[in-house]
Amino acid sequence: MNIPRVVSHNQPADLIDCDALIVGITPGLDKTPTIVGDVLGEADTAWLKAAAVALGKKGSLDEATVVPAPPGCKATTVILVGLGPKELTPSSLRHAAGSATRAAGPVSHIAVALPVDDAASAQAAVEGALLGGYRVNAKKKPTDDPDWATLTIVGTDKQGALQAGAVIAESVYLVRDLVNTPPNDLYPESFTDHVTSALKGLPIEIDVLDEHQLAEGGFGGILGVGQGSTRPPRLVALRYRPEGATAHIALVGKGITFDSGGLSLKPAASMVGMKYDMTGAATVSGVMRAVASLHAPVAVTAWLCLAENMPSGSAQRPGDVITIHGGKTVEVLNTDAEGRLVLADGLHAASEEFPDLIVDVATLTGAARIALGERYAGLMGDQLATGLVAQAAESAGELVWTMPLPEELRKGLNSDVADIANVATGSSLGGMLVAGLFLKEFVGPRQGQPADDDSSAQIPWAHLDIAGPASNTSSAYGYTPKGPTGATTRALVNLVMAMDSDAVASLVQ
Repeated sequence: MNIPRVVSHNQPADLIDCDALIVGITPGLDKTPTIVGDVLGEADTAWLKAAAVALGKKGSLDEATVVPAPPGCKATTVILVGLGPKELTPSSLRHAAGSATRAAGPVSHIAVALPVDDAASAQAAVEGALLGGYRVNAKKKPTDDPDWATLTIVGTDKQGALQAGAVIAESVYLVRDLVNTPPNDLYPESFTDHVTSALKGLPIEIDVLDEHQLAEGGFGGILGVGQGSTRPPRLVALRYRPEGATAHIALVGKGITFDSGGLSLKPAASMVGMKYDMTGAATVSGVMRAVASLHAPVAVTAWLCLAENMPSGSAQRPGDVITIHGGKTVEVLNTDAEGRLVLADGLHAASEEFPDLIVDVATLTGAARIALGERYAGLMGDQLATGLVAQAAESAGELVWTMPLPEELRKGLNSDVADIANVATGSSLGGMLVAGLFLKEFVGPRQGQPADDDSSAQIPWAHLDIAGPASNTSSAYGYTPKGPTGATTRALVNLVMAMDSDAVASLVQ
């Protein structure tokens, strides 16, 4: 979906000739809804308040109702959206704007007349409105619905914040579009082409390793997972290197373009929706688009670990032993625990460049969905790195929950024939945590530190298991649609943009 043009408007909202005008309401002291702000004339404000009372609206957060525009307003319709009884924050404003644009339906011009008193509020309004207005751009027959061409934000001159919100929303659009693409159209090679096209014109270098180069480089995880498919795997490195950068962040994304489970075949019902198993790679691609567009002051490298996990005569078998890039061997006991294998290659490759911080993102375990549901991402890793990620997520209004990596679970990954097994057989305990412990094994040491098992010598690392929030199987809410969400994209953009010298210093305390 193409993003609409974002503009500002400092005149009264009555004068905006648009299809839908978004106006906020809150619960009044007398329990009747109150129109927020002086965005409309007195008569139009009274007209809308009477409409809200007649319809029984309370001003609850995210409550959105479409009504005809009052007589003195140039808009065709007005969307009354609840802002809730509490103090308005960028997060609640983002949710309200998203609820309103979801209610608007197919229109060409939406105006937002919500309180945008500072840059954070202005950016939140743009993000929420654009993310809530996202429409699936899939293979459907053409309709006569108009394209959303213009988003007007009323009452602000914060142009930088408006454009930042638009850039970030467009990057989330990229993630959602990629995940919505049918798996017969999106496979490692075409994924690479899509991302290359999306990043065209930005200061990002793109390096692609095909199956032959992966073999030469010893990337046994990606090759092993992909060897059962007729569509070979890829490892893509996206490099953003601004002049004068004082820090370097590595992002590693799981990109299983379809996950059948391999020879450890999933049940038919569990296979539906497995095109979303590349969301981690899509997420870090979206982050790269945003940080390069916003001229982030730090260097960022994204590693897209792309493979299609299929069963065939050439597929890897339970019991096979593969060699990960860097030399560590893995006994593959379950071919449906494939994401951690491709990430192992990506984590080691990222470690070889000695970044200040590594964050991997993956729809990794069903256990994460069971433990945390569909709104929270599981966050694991060392304390300093997870603290920075959690702070970035909070500022973005995204939900993460920090989980432990209990050392006593590590012994379940012991193998008689390899350095480590990819699953703990005979136990379903702590599946999300066991996967995190596996990944930790492939994070390398800081530059100048010995390559041993001392966690304090490791490059600071955080792991985001987004198996739950990556796809919303319930009803849409706020700015979150049903289906692919783009969860944690904005959090990681915030992480990169906030990575200054103090943040880097905090990682080595």
